[in-house]
Amino acid sequence: MPKSAPGDPKLILASGSPRRSELIAFTGWRVEVRPVDVDELEFPGEDGLTLARRLARTKVTEAADQFGNHSVIILAADTVVESEGEILGKPASSGEAHDMLLKLRGKPHQVHTGIALVNPGSGEIHLDACTTDVPMRDYSEDEVGAYVRSGSPLDKAGAYGIQDGSFLPVEIDEMSGCYANVVGLPVCHVVRAMRQVGHEPVFDVPSLCREHTGYDCDVYTQILRDET
Repeated sequence: MPKSAPGDPKLILASGSPRRSELIAFTGWRVEVRPVDVDELEFPGEDGLTLARRLARTKVTEAADQFGNHSVIILAADTVVESEGEILGKPASSGEAHDMLLKLRGKPHQVHTGIALVNPGSGEIHLDACTTDVPMRDYSEDEVGAYVRSGSPLDKAGAYGIQDGSFLPVEIDEMSGCYANVVGLPVCHVVRAMRQVGHEPVFDVPSLCREHTGYDCDVYTQILRDET
C-alpha cells in the first residue's frame, strides 16, 4: 500500500482496536492511535443504535479534552451488537461467550457502529452511524466450543468476529450491507464524515476494502453519495 501524501490530514483514532486501525489505513490518512476509556453501560431502555451513537460522541469528547488541538482531527467509534432488542457486549467469560453464540445461531441480528469526528477548526462534532443486518449460520455446539477455547470471542462484542476464518460464523452469501461495519469501523462512513471537514481519502477505499475482506459490497456507492 502506498504512503500518504505530506499534505494529508493528521487524524487521531481514539480507539485501541487493531481492527479499526487496519480499516482506517485504507484511507491513506496519517493516523495516530490514542485510546480513551469511558463507561460503556447502556441507559435503561436505550436501543443499540442510540447507544452506539452516544458512546461514539462520549469517546470523541473525552479524546478532544485529552488530546485535542487546532491541527488534528479526532475520530471515535463504538460498535454494538443487538439481537432481538438485547445488547450483547464483550463476554466476561468463556461461558458467557458460549451462551451468546448459541443465542445468535441460525438467525439474523444487527450490528450498529456510531462514529464521531471533531472538526479541529470549529470544535463541532460530526456524527454518523451504520447498521448491518447479519445472518448467522446454524453452526454446531462443537464448533462453538472449539471457537470459545481459542480465546478469540473474548475481546469481541457479541462474542464473534465476522473475519475469524477458523469459525466463519456468518452466512456471507445471505448478507447485505457493510462488512467493515461488522468488523468495527464502517470506513466509507468515515470518508463521508471526513468530507464534512474538507478531506478526501488518498486511496480508493471501496476497492481496498473489497480486496481485504473478499466481500462484494453492495452499499458503498449509496454511502459515498450520501443516499443512505
